[in-house]
Amino acid sequence: TDYGSSLTVSLPAALQPHQPFQIIVRYTTADGPAIWWLDPELTYGNAKPFVFTQGHSVCNRSFFPCFDTPAVKCTYSATVKAPAGIQVLMSATQSTYLEEEGVYQFYMEYPVPAYLVALVAGDLIHADIGPRSRVWAEPCLLPTAISKLSGMVERWLTAAESLYGPYIWGRYDIVFLPPSFPIVAMENPCLTFIISSILESDEFLIIDVIHEVAHSWFGNAVTNATWEEMWLSEGLATYAQRRITTETYGAAFTCLETAFRLDALHRQMKLLGEDNPVSKLQVKLEPGVNPSNLMNLFTYEKGYCFVYYLSQLCGDPRHFDSFLRAYIEKYKFTSVVAQDLLDSFLNYFPELKEQCVESKAGLEFERWLNATGPPLAEPDLSQGSSLTRPVEMLFKLWTTEPLDSVAAASSVDLTKWRTFQTVLFLDRLLDGSPLPHEVIKKLSECYSSQLDSMNAEIRIRWLQIVVRNDYYPDLYKVRRFLENQMSRMYTIPLYEDLCTGTLKSFALEIFYQTQNQLHPNLRKTIQQILSQGLNPLPAIDTTAVTTDTPAMVLEDKVSEATNGAISLRDVNVSA
Repeated sequence: TDYGSSLTVSLPAALQPHQPFQIIVRYTTADGPAIWWLDPELTYGNAKPFVFTQGHSVCNRSFFPCFDTPAVKCTYSATVKAPAGIQVLMSATQSTYLEEEGVYQFYMEYPVPAYLVALVAGDLIHADIGPRSRVWAEPCLLPTAISKLSGMVERWLTAAESLYGPYIWGRYDIVFLPPSFPIVAMENPCLTFIISSILESDEFLIIDVIHEVAHSWFGNAVTNATWEEMWLSEGLATYAQRRITTETYGAAFTCLETAFRLDALHRQMKLLGEDNPVSKLQVKLEPGVNPSNLMNLFTYEKGYCFVYYLSQLCGDPRHFDSFLRAYIEKYKFTSVVAQDLLDSFLNYFPELKEQCVESKAGLEFERWLNATGPPLAEPDLSQGSSLTRPVEMLFKLWTTEPLDSVAAASSVDLTKWRTFQTVLFLDRLLDGSPLPHEVIKKLSECYSSQLDSMNAEIRIRWLQIVVRNDYYPDLYKVRRFLENQMSRMYTIPLYEDLCTGTLKSFALEIFYQTQNQLHPNLRKTIQQILSQGLNPLPAIDTTAVTTDTPAMVLEDKVSEATNGAISLRDVNVSA
């Protein structure tokens, strides 16, 4: 019911075929999946209320009447009235502001699918960071955003244009949203939405923005016509993202980031099982299923591996770049299915068509699309060995028995590593948890203080290791972390781990102390996690709760932890 029902409009019988007509629908929206209202306390500045929309995949039907399918594209215009002091932005190519009336007017001149119509309003100010880019953020965040992105976006846009042709949307602006934003980033045309929490993690910020830049070509200009083939946007955007990072940061960095993501893909495969239908690229969407439930790492990484395989058939990736440039030119502002891409590929490379590459045994295109399980082939990442080999060596030192290499392991200074090296190392320790107590104790002695000063992407992984190994000396750091986090990506994974093990009462205690700083949607999700295996959580007046109360509430309700749950850490992806 959150997603409403269809509206059928009967046209007059006298209407001639192809005769233009106008329909006016008068409507009011209430709270809905697309619209997120924030009280001032849920923003960084704590000064003014905030609202943003998130349309992907089928949420915008709760925002305005629309054909809510990626197969239908249209231009749009909007008029927005807002109180003085509230800045309004939309994913549009043109905008004006009538100050005396407090009215903003927006127009998107190019056809887009409904899910790419986006609005944000709040205490936002901007700064130019390039000739066609500016960054928007709350005043307290703007200096950080400028320092991280000034000059960088133009560099990435220029690299993308050299590969895939002109950037067609005019401006590429970025708005940083409060931590309640439910995903990492969203590629709304002309105005990328990004969660502010990622600002402290430089390498993740770089990858997330470049991924959204790539969507300007793959996803926004050319869109998957059905949600059953989301890989057409995500797989191609991930491939383009990695071509851009190779051009701007080198092959070694790109291979390191790819190794990190493929590790996560195999982790998800292990959790789901190799015969799970959601691991198909052409996944079947059953009636009544929200397409967002199909967003997983297969959409991104298995899709990427297929696109990478196609590029390898060409011999030189630059030849494949030329094909993708022609593909964009042919299909821009339309929506396509997989057969459109593959037919265009074979027609562009007739010599490959003559070789029947689409039917190569074990690597058939049809099998890529419809077989469950891992990718049929994965990229050669040997160019990243200078960055991945130290990770593998350190992991081996810590996991080979007997543990007599602590001296060598402790001499490694993680502060000199790249973020993706450290998270790759910690993820592999997570996969091996629970670890022997002596190992976790020595790990803490060697690295805990180093990790304390690092970004949240690193810290959350170390804290998950602490939780999964019931390492009580560092539990206070888990509490401190959760007391200062308001985003899904840095709270849900820890609460899931706390509630899967023996620390549910500890989790409940922290939640009751911090719930008022969480968005109601996130609060509800955490309550569901805490309620698994329990009677319904009681409604508690948090103003009267002492630190002892939650443990008392939970004392006789703890049940055996359920194993095998899929952690958001394993599926945390940007749009």
